[in-house]
Amino acid sequence: MAKKGKAAAAAAPAQPEPPAPEAEAPPAAEPVPPVSMVYCKVCSYPPEYCEFGAHLTKCKEWLKETHPDLFDKYWSDEALQTKVGTLSLAAQAKLEKDMAKAEVKAEAKADAAMKKKMASQVIIKRIERNKRKQITSVFGLEAFDVDLKKAAKQFASKFATGASVTKNPQGLDEIVVSGDVSDEILEMIENEVGVLKGIPVDNVELVEEKRKKGGE
Repeated sequence: MAKKGKAAAAAAPAQPEPPAPEAEAPPAAEPVPPVSMVYCKVCSYPPEYCEFGAHLTKCKEWLKETHPDLFDKYWSDEALQTKVGTLSLAAQAKLEKDMAKAEVKAEAKADAAMKKKMASQVIIKRIERNKRKQITSVFGLEAFDVDLKKAAKQFASKFATGASVTKNPQGLDEIVVSGDVSDEILEMIENEVGVLKGIPVDNVELVEEKRKKGGE
């Protein structure tokens, strides 16, 4: 009987162990808000780096008007005293003089560049190759900071035709577009479509070049 009891006990299924208690999940991390940066509208630097640009006076005027708290942080009398407190009076005077000279020089350079730009011309030329074929050339866009390759791609997409940057007889870059699309390109410039921005219409000239007789 003892043997039967032992055999029965061995044959009995083992009792499953109780499941271990589930560990509590750690609390979700709080989302980190994005950092808001302020950039100077004059020099495009963060306000603390405006002094390394060439338009510090204008930068300070803009900062004081739009972000007076940052202006006080960087340009108040107390902030300036902390910044240049270790400099001698002679060194401070020299620093201010050098910065003033740099600003005047930068302003003169910017004015000269603007005058040159405003004196530049964009020439849209309708060119007759033969009785059945015409092309349009566009010259002078780069004077208004237009990327010629991007403009050529824009023309090719707009007119579903060939357009490329080539050298004109004077060795200067121009865009050549297949077909007579001169009026359409002028309208795109007027409406500042795509990359064609910042070009005064008064600086655009539309001309026509006829095929010379006997040139075939």
